[in-house]
Amino acid sequence: MARRGRPSSSELRRNFERELTSAISGGGLRSNSGLDVPTRGALIEVAKAYPVVSEDLIAAARAAFAGQLDGSNAQARRAVIDQLLAETHSDPGSDSQR
Repeated sequence: MARRGRPSSSELRRNFERELTSAISGGGLRSNSGLDVPTRGALIEVAKAYPVVSEDLIAAARAAFAGQLDGSNAQARRAVIDQLLAETHSDPGSDSQR
C-alpha cells in the first residue's frame, strides 16, 4: 500500500542522505523522495558534477535541505509568489483591474 501524506522529518533525512549518496556516486534521483525544489536542484548540481564532486556542492545540498527542514525554502517561495501577485494586482493593464 502506498504511503499517504508528507514524510516525517526522519523519513526526509533518510531520503536526503540516500539521494545525496546516489548523486555523489553518479546515480539518479528519485522523484518521490519528498524533497523540495531547492533541495532537489542542489542534488542535481551534485549529480552533474560527478565524478568530481566538490565539498562546496555537498555543503550547498546540505544547506538547501536544512532550508527545507526549517521552512525557510517554503518561506522564500511564498515571498516570491506574494511579490508576483502584488505586481499583478498593481498593474493597471492586468485583467484583475478590468
